[in-house]
Amino acid sequence: MANLAIIPARGGSKRIPRKNIKPFLGKPIIAYSIEAALKSDLFDEVMVSTDDKEIAEIARKYGAKVPFLRSSTNANDFAVLSDVVQEVLNGYSDIDKIFDTVCCLLPTAPFISVKKIRDAYQKLVDEKFESVFPVIEFSFPIQRSLKKKNNKIEMVWEAHLNTRSQDLEPRYHDAGQFYWLMISSFLKEKKLFTSNSGAIVISALEAQDIDTQTDWALAEMKYKLLINNEKNNL
Repeated sequence: MANLAIIPARGGSKRIPRKNIKPFLGKPIIAYSIEAALKSDLFDEVMVSTDDKEIAEIARKYGAKVPFLRSSTNANDFAVLSDVVQEVLNGYSDIDKIFDTVCCLLPTAPFISVKKIRDAYQKLVDEKFESVFPVIEFSFPIQRSLKKKNNKIEMVWEAHLNTRSQDLEPRYHDAGQFYWLMISSFLKEKKLFTSNSGAIVISALEAQDIDTQTDWALAEMKYKLLINNEKNNL
């Protein structure tokens, strides 16, 4: 199959200015996603979708292609990933390049690894899913979550007030790293997550949402710890 990697990286980050190219332990954070995609040897093309010339220059430096710039419509604060993917696919279609699958890798996810990309791709193909992405188990059972109401604390699901944690089914959340998609299905539904989506489960150490400077510092600490753990297990 023909596989495309898209790394969406607009220039207008608000909470962390220039977040997509901010140095993360010595190199622009977007470089981690580009390098993992290239090293996986799964893609016919690894491209960065951006509206920003500096990001485009850095993307090309690390081996990605930028065949066209993103439209202003999909570079604002309200653009969603599915719209960006659709725009990129349309752009390639216009130059007669057609792909069977696409993997959308986020630009601020330095924990993306070649193994995860390959494992998710294998699951997509072998189990005939429409999409596959990494997920993390919630560290505490969400069935026993609480809410504030009229300045008081209440159970969200009172039925689980006395349920033991070990008796509750695990729940997961999106790791926010990448999304493998079968393009034929995506073009019909325009969704990254469908009724026929699969997942690979990763640990909380292997991911970190990065929306604030504190998140950034935590991500660097976790990354160093992960690398040290890997070295000690060799």
